[in-house]
Amino acid sequence: MDINSLTQFSFYFGTAAMLCSAVFFFFERGEVNPKWRTSVTVAGLVTFIAFFHYYFMRDAWGGALQSGDLTQLRYIDWLITVPLQIVEFYLILKVVGKATSGLFWQLLVASVVMLVGGLLGEMDVIDEIIGFVIGMIGWLFVVYLIFVGGAAKASAEGNNESVQSAFNSMKLIVLVGWSIYPIGYIIGNMIDVTNGTQTMNIIYNFADLINKTAFGLVIWAAAKADTKS
Repeated sequence: MDINSLTQFSFYFGTAAMLCSAVFFFFERGEVNPKWRTSVTVAGLVTFIAFFHYYFMRDAWGGALQSGDLTQLRYIDWLITVPLQIVEFYLILKVVGKATSGLFWQLLVASVVMLVGGLLGEMDVIDEIIGFVIGMIGWLFVVYLIFVGGAAKASAEGNNESVQSAFNSMKLIVLVGWSIYPIGYIIGNMIDVTNGTQTMNIIYNFADLINKTAFGLVIWAAAKADTKS
């Protein structure tokens, strides 16, 4: 392992960042209003699960595991953490009593479709392009729900400044931050195998900092602001 390489550095940096974030969120959950504690706890779970997988992905990149194992580890991480993050939209809307079970299932199913499509394509179970398209359809449906669909309407009707602030920041992360993954995938596949894999993993690792740590910080900040008010 060469810590001086940007790829290896990004894995080590991601490992440390996810652990620190998880510890912070778990300690802070007791400092917010009880109605926000589940949301802050989930933010801690997301970053702790990511830490656990980053710890093993460091070794995978260092040669202890095969390259295919690295892809599987990353998708195991995403299959757990991404649905949890999507559920966060439901949880913060529940704070203002605007969450419904229908909205919960729409968000959850869309996130699972997005991930399963990408995984099946990368594992060559289905055609790579078909898998990519299925994944994009799932992501676009999530974007629809949080920008103009049921989740967006529920946020507007909630009339809670902290919830709306968190919701607006979270939906931008889903739109802009999550788009980094397909962009990284495309860029990585446009380059030769070795450098392409390195580039893709660097992009993925730094994208996770936005999409996991920053995502959680947005929720924590809203919880603290609402608690003080």
